[in-house]
Amino acid sequence: MTKETKTIWWNDENNSVMMIDQTKLPIELVVIEITSVERLAEAICHLEIRGAPALGVAGAFGVALSAVSCVSDAKFVETVAADAEFLRRTRPTAVNLAWGIDKVLRSIENLPSEMAKFFAVMTAKNIAVDDEKCCMLLGYKGASLLPQNGTVLTHCNAGALACSTWGTALGMIRSAHKMGKKISIISCETRPLLQGARLTAWELSHDNIPVTSIIDSEAAYLMRQGKIDCVVVGADRVTKDAIFNKIGTYMHAICAKHHNIPFYVAAPTSTFDVDAVEADITVEERGRDEIAAFFGKTTLPDGVPIINHAFDATPLDLVTAIITEKCVIYPPYDISSFRQT
Repeated sequence: MTKETKTIWWNDENNSVMMIDQTKLPIELVVIEITSVERLAEAICHLEIRGAPALGVAGAFGVALSAVSCVSDAKFVETVAADAEFLRRTRPTAVNLAWGIDKVLRSIENLPSEMAKFFAVMTAKNIAVDDEKCCMLLGYKGASLLPQNGTVLTHCNAGALACSTWGTALGMIRSAHKMGKKISIISCETRPLLQGARLTAWELSHDNIPVTSIIDSEAAYLMRQGKIDCVVVGADRVTKDAIFNKIGTYMHAICAKHHNIPFYVAAPTSTFDVDAVEADITVEERGRDEIAAFFGKTTLPDGVPIINHAFDATPLDLVTAIITEKCVIYPPYDISSFRQT
């Protein structure tokens, strides 16, 4: 996907949100129109839109959607605040969602309702534009860390579909490919919803970047065989002591450390939660059907309980470097200077 290909954007004609429905990939590319906060919350919960930076944009657009949809000047502040909190609760682990929501809310504080509607839309659009610029900067800063010739392992989807466009981890890969580096990608399928197989492999094959899909538990064996040169993943939240990303990331980080393979995290500074530590964060747990009814087929006997964390936490001592749009950060990690405004 080129930088012109959008994952989520604002429709000025209808004052609505347009997005790629990621649950339909890779079978078909479907764009849906969101006209209410309730439908946007549903799209977030059902992973029609997902990925930390994209959720930041979605949260921003959600506040704008609430603002332009509100017909009561008297209840404007109350309505927008309630809708913002409703959206905030849909995904508790990824920090960007709340960041996007709060940034738009701050932009319309104490404004008359008609002016607030204008500024809400303008601010949300700017967040989307800034996300694109951020991904491009991050991609080119991180590309220099990737081998001239080699194989990169990635987990889940930190590509254009997880952002406005271009991507973070895949943004590094796209940028390296554009610079002429001869790299190939191993994409973990990423159970239970196969974001690596359905989304990452789709993105990279669409861009003619060599990609091979594996089951998640294959990665360690390939590392031992010397077939992986580095690992690059995204992040849903960066705290003082850990990286929160799709479940399975911690396992890859341990394996990479054991095999002396660089483990890189591509994360915009909007993902940094500079005051928090791992113990402060609620890790989202998702429903039984994702495991017990795998894509419509029963895969677990009735009555057998499941554990289905959406994310895990990787201690920073397993991370070789964190690549942001501002700089590449190396140990010892200190994220205190990246406080968001």
